[in-house]
Amino acid sequence: MPLNLQNFPFESSLEKEALSFLEKHAKAIAIPKNNILFYQGDVCESVLLLTKGEVRLYIQDKGVESIDLYTLKSGEQCIVNTASSISNTNAIASAQSISDIEGYLLDSQSIKQLSALSPVYQSYIFSLYTIRMADLAMLINDIKFKKLDVRLLEWLHKHGEKNIKITHEEIANSLGSSRVVISRTLKELEKKTKVILHRGSIEVL
Repeated sequence: MPLNLQNFPFESSLEKEALSFLEKHAKAIAIPKNNILFYQGDVCESVLLLTKGEVRLYIQDKGVESIDLYTLKSGEQCIVNTASSISNTNAIASAQSISDIEGYLLDSQSIKQLSALSPVYQSYIFSLYTIRMADLAMLINDIKFKKLDVRLLEWLHKHGEKNIKITHEEIANSLGSSRVVISRTLKELEKKTKVILHRGSIEVL
């Protein structure tokens, strides 16, 4: 059965030998929403090539507060997952499906072989690290230099929706804050007529 890799940037240029290797070794999976794919500290034994849905990557402090690192989307491969699998080291973050997801799993040995076999795939892996390093640098810059109300408003605008169905707890997890602080900041933004708070949703003005 042909692989569904059309959302991956390397799909059209992948060598025939590499494509045949993927077709032989990749295992199709489907995982429901809100499942933990791996925990921070785990050693990953396989790598996910995500073809549908989204996965949240986050770090957690003593099992309480957490902060989102990035969101894995269709056509992407996770660098935390990849680094842990290839080097047989502990994952620096946890991963959770935030929607129903589909994709393919490749065991760590197959990932190493594919990287050696395909310069196209290897270039894709390096490009992922460049992109994610830029994302993490921006995250660190935001946390260090931007006030929480500015970060929160920017975060809301990135959703591209006027009414966002989300809890204060979920926002706190994404921004590395607490629910109490997020609720207080949202009320301040409401007073400034930047948002309107509804039960279970936030209207961005």
